[in-house]
Formats: sequence, structure tokens, C-alpha cells
Amino acid sequence: MCGIAGLFDCRGRRPFAEGLIAAMTDTLVHRGPDGGGLYCAAGVALGHRRLAIIDLAGGAQPMQTQDGALTVVFNGEIYNFPELRAELEAHGARFVTSSDTEVLLHGWRQWGVQMLARLRGMFAFALWDSRDETLVLARDPLGKKPLHYALLADGTLAFASELKSLLCHSGLDRTLDNEAVSDFFTYGYVPDPKTIYRAARKLPPAHYLVVQRGSAPRIARYWNLLDTLDEAPRNHDPVEALLEHLTGAVGRRLISDVPLGALLSGGVDSGAVVALMAGFAPAHLDTFSIGFGERAFDESAYARTVSEDYGSRHFTQTVDADDFSLLPRLPEIYDEPFGDVSAIPTFAVCVLARRHVTVALTGDGGDEALAGYRRYRFHLLAGQARRWIPRWMRPALAAVAGRYPQPAWLPRPLRARATLTEWSLDPADAYVRMVSALPREVRAALLTPAFRESLDGYDSAAVVRDHFNVDAPLDPLQRAQYADVMTYLPGDILVKVDRASMANSLELRAPMLDQDFFAWAFAQTPQAKIAGVEGKAILKQAMEPYLPRDLLYRPKQGFTVPLAHWFRHALRDDILALAESPWLRESGMVETGRVAAMARAHVRGAQDHSKALWLVWSFDAFLRYHAPAGSGVTSVAAAERAPASPGRSEPAISAG
Repeated sequence: MCGIAGLFDCRGRRPFAEGLIAAMTDTLVHRGPDGGGLYCAAGVALGHRRLAIIDLAGGAQPMQTQDGALTVVFNGEIYNFPELRAELEAHGARFVTSSDTEVLLHGWRQWGVQMLARLRGMFAFALWDSRDETLVLARDPLGKKPLHYALLADGTLAFASELKSLLCHSGLDRTLDNEAVSDFFTYGYVPDPKTIYRAARKLPPAHYLVVQRGSAPRIARYWNLLDTLDEAPRNHDPVEALLEHLTGAVGRRLISDVPLGALLSGGVDSGAVVALMAGFAPAHLDTFSIGFGERAFDESAYARTVSEDYGSRHFTQTVDADDFSLLPRLPEIYDEPFGDVSAIPTFAVCVLARRHVTVALTGDGGDEALAGYRRYRFHLLAGQARRWIPRWMRPALAAVAGRYPQPAWLPRPLRARATLTEWSLDPADAYVRMVSALPREVRAALLTPAFRESLDGYDSAAVVRDHFNVDAPLDPLQRAQYADVMTYLPGDILVKVDRASMANSLELRAPMLDQDFFAWAFAQTPQAKIAGVEGKAILKQAMEPYLPRDLLYRPKQGFTVPLAHWFRHALRDDILALAESPWLRESGMVETGRVAAMARAHVRGAQDHSKALWLVWSFDAFLRYHAPAGSGVTSVAAAERAPASPGRSEPAISAG
């Protein structure tokens, strides 16, 4: 795994200061502590930081073809590079390294943009073709590896693995994107393609950006999960097919020239990955788990059972219930507001794993691929209930829902207000409500009228709604899954694991995010994924010979921390003082009086406002870290006093 950065003059051939590209690259040293390199030519500069995994001696970057015509900087792994290499050699390509990176150079020369659909792996790369003065940026199909970019006012295209690298350029406008702020308080993260800054964007998964000198950049999509629906084989035992696909995905991710292990949470997904890894008989298998002092959050006993069954060398670290020492580092690690509190234990297990290995496999992606989240079952149940409720009755149902209290500690099906409200909405809006970190009425009370007015009618619900309502022949479960694949998966889950692992110079590989396995799983019937109250039914059935039954069929447990407890005890004073933050007040975005009231109610135990308070805390922490005096970052309130420019939410880049 690595970090990449670069600059390209879209208009001419102005030279870039080597010190600037070096500074951008140096901010990514945590992504690649094993070495770095720069490439500078007229109007283009590329930087790379390397975490050496494959071809330790010969894989240095930037890497060029022997004639110097093509140069690439690459972050990720191409798992099918041996097959691609053999095919390219048959076409006459001559390789000088054993690195997967070199496949990108010869592949581009042979196939051009069609190469992207051939790649199987996780990747973000920039390739400079000096023959026609073209720069290409590309990102893997599901968004496992990040890539940010900004088209600056002087015609410079800047790009990097992380936002912090773009911030090295003085030409980047630091004005906050109010729509992104609204999205954050809706979902707890900033969804692609937005970033927290108006001037910067994320290249969406399965897309590439191409720009030829003298022309405007163009973005196009090279792969779509929806196009794979008819590719799932028919008349094949689905359990056998799952094992075949998943075993292949695991095997492809075992190639490494450095120590390799697995994160083992005690859940079904990571247990399945470890069980299948063991079948490849590695010399030794290391596994890593985090335990919690509070039993309600602890799965380490199940992880130990799997470890013992497969003879792994198992490492567990118990996290104290009041260990919140990572909180001050979150803004530095994530670069923009990020509200997924499970980032804290994820970081802790990455710290543990990196002491022993450089690469670890994970179970990430199983919930999205095979419908493991409880909300998928609630979504299907709501759909069944909705069929019995006439449309004319639904507004009355919503009115009735408003009369019921909604204790946060109750399981969702027992929260009358949430259930009745979701039944009263159409399927897309009901699902938006399910996945929202804060419901609309809470956001309306928490965000200032001036801020809401500044959005000029923008509705964050459209982020999920538009994907849910995509024009495709999907069943109701697939619509919910597809919405998550396009939003929650790349915007939350994959950001969380990428930044937590890379902050520790650890490469994580996720077999269940294998492009072919994921497409196969997505195409399966709802009955294969959800049986009764069991999500991931087909995976559990396939794993019965491999994993203990009580692990497979126990209730799903989240990987999280006791946030509500922290805010009532160890962090009580901090939460009560949150509303007094000068950064929060100056932003003009949050009703600090409302924050103070929520904090008091939470501390005395009257209500659980931990989720809303955590989002406010996270946003305030971002402002404190990234907007110190004189930084050039414009506050939300100040930004909205300036006249808005047309199309301000997207850079001036056309879609191809």
C-alpha cells in the first residue's frame, strides 16, 4: 500500500516547484514509510510514498517504461497481475520487475482505458502518457483506495490519496461546502464525490479522470455493478458457488513478500476469511482481535475459539472502557468530519496487527454483499407492512407516530415512532431515514435557520434516495444494498478502514470486496441472503462445516465503543462545555443553545443524545484542527455571506 500525489498543468507546461510536490508527498509518509520518489517534467509532477509488499527490491515508484514514455504512481494491489503479465508478454511486452505496478504501464500501452475493466484488486493510480500529454487518474470499482483531486483557479489539477496532501497547495480554496456539512449531519460522513471543501472532490469508485493538455478534464465510469446482474451462473448450487468464489478471493489475497495475517473480530465474516485462509496452509497464521472491558461490546471469546480451531498465533489487546486517547487524533487521520465511532476500535486493532505483520485480511464487505445489516430485514418487513396500508392512511400514521416516545436504547422494531414513521413513507424515503445518523426533525432543531436557508433547497436525502431509485430491475433488497454500495460503503466503511490502517502503515485486504465475488453475491435472491431473522443466510450455511454454530447464529454485535457512557462520565465536562466552543459558534451552523440543552439532558440520563453530540463533537474537532487562525479556511457563515457561484458544488470537470 502506498500514497500518491501530483500536479498537472492543464493549460501549458509551467514547471512545478520540486519542494511543493515533495511537501505533498511527505504528508503521506504514514501510507508509505519504506521509501519515496518524485517525477518532475514540464507541466507535470508526480510523488509517491511506498509501503513495500511485492518485489521489495524492484518495485520503487514513480515507475516508467524503458523508453520513458509512460510514468505511473500507484496505490494498491493488482491481484491478477500474474495472469495479466503473461497475456501482455504474449503480446511482446518486456518486464524488468516482478511488481504488479509494471502491469499498469504495459497494460495501458496495450489496451488503453479498456485495461481498467481487466484489473482485479484495490487501486488508485495516476498515469502520465508523455506521447500525447495525457494524465489519467483511476480508482477501483468499489472504492477501497481513495483519490482526491481539485481543479485550481490557475488551471492546475492537483490530486492525492488524502486531503491533507492537497492542503499543501496554497491555491486550494479552503471554503467549506455547506452541502457536504449537511450530508455529514445527515449520515455521519461526507459521501462521494464531495469533500468538506467546495474546491476538492473525491474521484468516485469505478471511475477514471482523463485530461489532455489544453483540454478540460473529463470523468467517465468504466464498471457498473448493475451491469453484472445477468452474469451470475444459473443451475449452480449457491452454497458451492459461494465457497468457490470466496475461496478464490481469499487465495488471490495471500500473495505477499512480507508477513501476512488476519483481523479476527469474532463475527461471521472475519471467521469465514480465517477458516478459508487456513485451507491454503500458510507457514503460520497470525490473527488479531480487540477485546473490551465491557462484555456488551466484547467478542474476543469467539475470536479465540476460531483461532484455536485453526491453530493461528492469536494476539488480543483489551481496550479499557474509558480509553478515549485516540479522540484528539481523529481529525488528523480523517481530514474531514467523520462520525463513525467504530473508527476507534478499528484503529486499535490496526496498531496491534502492525506490531507483527504488514498485511492483514479482513471480513469487510460481507454485510453489504450478503445483506448482513439488520436494517435490511427491517426494510423488507416495512415493505410488507406498507402493502397493507392505503396511501391515504399514511399521513395519519405519521401523525400518530409523532405522539410516541422513542427511547434510543430500545431495539429498532420496538421504537414505535421509528417504525410507524417508516411505514408511512415511500420505500426510498423510509430507507433514507433508516440509514441517517440523525433524522430530519433532529437536524432541523440542531442546525441554525441561517445555515438551512443557505442550502437553497438542497436535500441531503437525495444522496441515498437517487441511488435507491436507480432505473434498474432490482428487487427491494437489492435497492437498499445498491444504495449502500454507492454511499455508505465507500463513504464510511472503506474510509474508516483505509485511514485507520494506513495511519499505522498496515495494508488491509478484503476478500468479500473482491469484484467478482461481490457481483455474484449481489445477484443472489433475497431468500439466499435473508432467511427468517438471519442475514447472510447463504454464507452461514456455507460456513457450518467450518465455524461453531453459536458463532454463526448468534445476534449480530457492532464493533463500537460505549459512547453514551463516556459522555455521562469521563467526558461529562467536555460535553457540557461543547456549546461554548468558539469554532462552533463562529461557524454559524449549529444551534449552540440546542447543543447545550441536549448535553444537559444526556448527562442527567433523561435522554440519549450521544449520536447527535458525537457528530457535533466531531465537527468541532475538525474545525479546531483544520481551521486555526490564519489558515485560510473560510467558515460556513462567512462563506454564505459571499455570493454563491453557479454550480459551486462540483468542479468544472465534464462527465464522459
